Amino acid sequence: MQKFARLCCMAPLFLLLGLLPFALAGHDYGQALSKSILFFEAQRSGYLPSTQRVNWRGHSGLNDGKANGVDLVGGYYDAGDNVKFGLPMAFTVTMMSWSIVEYGRQMAASGELSHAMDAVKWGTDYLIKAHPQPFVLYGEVGDGNTDHYCWQRPEDMTTSRQAYKIDPSNPGSDLAGETAAAMAAASIVFRRSNPSYSNELLAHAHQLFEFADKYRGKYDSSITVAQKYYRSVSGYAVRDPISF
Repeated sequence: MQKFARLCCMAPLFLLLGLLPFALAGHDYGQALSKSILFFEAQRSGYLPSTQRVNWRGHSGLNDGKANGVDLVGGYYDAGDNVKFGLPMAFTVTMMSWSIVEYGRQMAASGELSHAMDAVKWGTDYLIKAHPQPFVLYGEVGDGNTDHYCWQRPEDMTTSRQAYKIDPSNPGSDLAGETAAAMAAASIVFRRSNPSYSNELLAHAHQLFEFADKYRGKYDSSITVAQKYYRSVSGYAVRDPISF
């Protein structure tokens, strides 16, 4: 089945589109930036806000996590799927955050900074929910196998919404480490505008890094349903944490 470009593949566009002052004549990079950010609004899961610009999308995935006794409503769907994969979502939040840190002025000049920050927060709000305990992290909601056989829109989906996690007995250093990176990078984005939220993100980052270091293992050995879609090819390497 032919699928759309994966969610995580969109994030590097921010690095290129941040160079707006250097754009070649004849190419509207400002419009490309706007549409790239708008893409993420179309991928939103959960209760959509009144400011939602992609108005053909509705609330969806409102019971995510309920069967597992945890609130996992929100976050982003992956590409044309209705699955929420934690690894590419965390990578995407990391890349978007660093893009704002590096090119925030250019985004502000193009009128897209607030939209970009909203996109980051939509992701981190979900990642906070997915990390309900220091050594527990939910890394997937939904199942790619059943999802790929179904063309339902997320507002009407009836496929499995099983949630999968890593914990001390089923570790995932790569997933926990990438999510720590997302939280830490986003904490820099919100350091001035929302310091309390920034501190909350940083606290999660520290806990997740400790989780990744203390309980080592590849996440797809614990969340095996992710192997066909986001296999941990390069594994992981835990290094000393960076102080922020």
